[in-house]
Amino acid sequence: MVDISLLTKASRALLCAATLAGAMLSSPASALDQVKVGLFPVSSALPFFVALDKGYFKEQDIEPVVTRMASSTLIIGAMLAGDLETAAVLVTTEGLNVNLRTPNPILYFSLNGQNEQNRQETFVARNGLDVASMKDLKGKATKIMAASGPANVAFARAVLKANGMEEGKDYTLTDLAVNLHAGAMQAGTFDAGFTLEPVGTILKKSGGAKEIEGGVIATYVLGRKDALAFAAGGAMTTKFTKERPDVAKRWAAAYRKALSDIASDPTTRDYLKNNTQVPPDLVREVGIPKFFMADQLSAESKRDFQAYVDFAVTQGVIKEKLDASKFVITLDK
Repeated sequence: MVDISLLTKASRALLCAATLAGAMLSSPASALDQVKVGLFPVSSALPFFVALDKGYFKEQDIEPVVTRMASSTLIIGAMLAGDLETAAVLVTTEGLNVNLRTPNPILYFSLNGQNEQNRQETFVARNGLDVASMKDLKGKATKIMAASGPANVAFARAVLKANGMEEGKDYTLTDLAVNLHAGAMQAGTFDAGFTLEPVGTILKKSGGAKEIEGGVIATYVLGRKDALAFAAGGAMTTKFTKERPDVAKRWAAAYRKALSDIASDPTTRDYLKNNTQVPPDLVREVGIPKFFMADQLSAESKRDFQAYVDFAVTQGVIKEKLDASKFVITLDK
């Protein structure tokens, strides 16, 4: 052991500096704030993949702790149980419906708008069926499939009704998991189907079925091709925003940066390659919605969102009328 009293003043200074440097090197680096996030790995989760893979969460001193789940329903259950704080993407009708009965409402800090130009849903027909438009389905398509879940089934029925078709009279509708759609259409099990991305693009490109029309919710339910159906978005629990407000704000800031990249750079779609089951050769073609942070919604978009929610109420998908704007939050401004 060194007797420091025997050292010169300069030597003592050098020894103290070396000791301090060693202590700094041996100390752990400042820990990042961990955030528990539920991930349904679909193309509409692109903002999360961009923010994660480009290091935007790390820039905000955040480490996402990811739990992959097979549906929005499972993610919502985990959020309400306190096991998750945020969701990379969450269906709005499901989130808003549970908000009617929970003291810890789910809030949407970003929203995904879909229509013909930003498609997530498409009507397809089996090969050999002589149809070229939605109106052609009447009298020719009697067996129709819809993506699973009450919202998808309700919207499929509404689109068919807008084109003069009645369930039970003109067609039967089967609720079918999306992962079974490609095989069912290729086998000719159904005459037509309401399917979601990336299956619509896969069927079209592979020749497994023909596309009839995309973005049908905006066109036939909201009444305008340029309307935006806000069917999903980035979400977090109210508890998270109240108990960890600074972390929630930084999480939203990382998302905002990712959304800016997506809007200006088509190559950001490449982040779907390693994060989803979208075939690598289709990531530049698969439909993605138009992404907005909460404060980026125009007055017309806000009306579209409320109209989408109101329709879901009339169909019993959301159990009571509600003001959708109460569950949209801006954090990082």
